[in-house]
Amino acid sequence: MEHEVFVPVTADRLQQVLNDPEQVAGAVPGLQRDAEESASPLSGRLKVRVGGHAITYRGAARVAPRGDGSFAIEGEGVEVRGGGTVKLSLTVRLESAEEGDAGTRLVFAGTGAGEGRVTEASPQAVEGAVRRLLERFAEGLGRAAEPEPAAPEPEPVEVASVFETDVPPSSFDAEDEDDVEEILVPPAEAAHARRTMIGRSAEEVDHAPPRGRYAPAPAAESLSSSATLRWAAPAAAVVLASAIVAGRVLRRRR
Repeated sequence: MEHEVFVPVTADRLQQVLNDPEQVAGAVPGLQRDAEESASPLSGRLKVRVGGHAITYRGAARVAPRGDGSFAIEGEGVEVRGGGTVKLSLTVRLESAEEGDAGTRLVFAGTGAGEGRVTEASPQAVEGAVRRLLERFAEGLGRAAEPEPAAPEPEPVEVASVFETDVPPSSFDAEDEDDVEEILVPPAEAAHARRTMIGRSAEEVDHAPPRGRYAPAPAAESLSSSATLRWAAPAAAVVLASAIVAGRVLRRRR
């Protein structure tokens, strides 16, 4: 019999696949390869459907290049359940498609013989099963021969220049120094600090406790050291406020 299958792959690529037993084994539809490491890549179990029969064969095949550029395929198998056998001898010829068609025609030609359950089917059913098997085998060779897709190039990452980046304005300008002082020192405390420092020396301001409504209550002798610290914190705040106000006055006089 003869059978022809068109594959949209170049003949050179198909030749490379047919010269690699591993890729040929991967193209055989439904092949369950033997697990032994020493086994041939094209050995194992293959289930075929012939008419109303599903027959599983255990066997092996060989692929060898010929001098004219074609390939020879020899295979045999034994029924897993039964004593029937099959043998197949094929040649595969690669022909470039006509101009304008990017692909190759695989032309199969050969003979086969069988015994056992396969003989229970009609010759037409056997021929149809073989043609389907060859078509699927040719499609598998074509998939194996397709070039691997090129890895996509990474998209360039845009990095903004420091000159293109919006720089937020400074929170404070030199003209806002007076405002900073006003924020740091509440108006009521600043006014009180001015009143308390008038007529008093720097030494008195530094060491004397605040007077008026801010003066601390007399400490009892039984109070702990923590009670003494209750008026020390307000005094320190007044001293700090006085220093800030004094600095502001000196700057304005300059």
